[in-house]
Amino acid sequence: MSERVSVGGVLFDLDGTLVDTAPDLVAALNLALDDFGFSKAEQDRMRPIASHGSLALVKAAQPGLEDAVATQVQQALLAHYAKVSGTEAKLFPGMTLLLDHLNSRQIPWGIVTNKAARYARPLLDRLGLAQQCATLISGDTVTRGKPDAAPMLLGASHLGRKAGHLLYLGDAKRDMEAARNAGMVSVLASWGYLSSLDEADDWPIDIHLKQPQDLIAHL
Repeated sequence: MSERVSVGGVLFDLDGTLVDTAPDLVAALNLALDDFGFSKAEQDRMRPIASHGSLALVKAAQPGLEDAVATQVQQALLAHYAKVSGTEAKLFPGMTLLLDHLNSRQIPWGIVTNKAARYARPLLDRLGLAQQCATLISGDTVTRGKPDAAPMLLGASHLGRKAGHLLYLGDAKRDMEAARNAGMVSVLASWGYLSSLDEADDWPIDIHLKQPQDLIAHL
């Protein structure tokens, strides 16, 4: 899709789309692995998994763990993440330019993430985004997370816009499915945590972006 889109607002996924949180997540993972006497995981190997949640990171780092042990390591990861979140995380290159453009055009934007609010809100505060962001729909804001349409439609209502007039940027299959389920324009952020195993050609994608500022040409 290359034509310009009539946009009433923009919603972003958080991890791997708006913010590069992988360094903090992997740092917390390695602290947790060390707690249990496991070897550290390599940043580059864990990076493509960062959008899939803390338990996925643990299982990727230690594939043979029993579920009960994996859950214990996950809880340790989350405890460490609460302390290290925001220390290395930063906006992806080009994202500041895009956000400045949205703000200057008075196009409201917000975040719909499966990340829990207790981690998402402090991160936005540390990055200076909390005052710019019109809404934050986190994983515990609603009972059903992405790819369900519920968090997406709640985000649309907070922006005061119809879902069909919103773009949703994400880097995972569930993001594209959530956008489609809500009737939004789905935008794939290829700068995110896509892996060689992701079959993005089969995802319901309306716009495919190589870098954040490329969206400006569509607005």
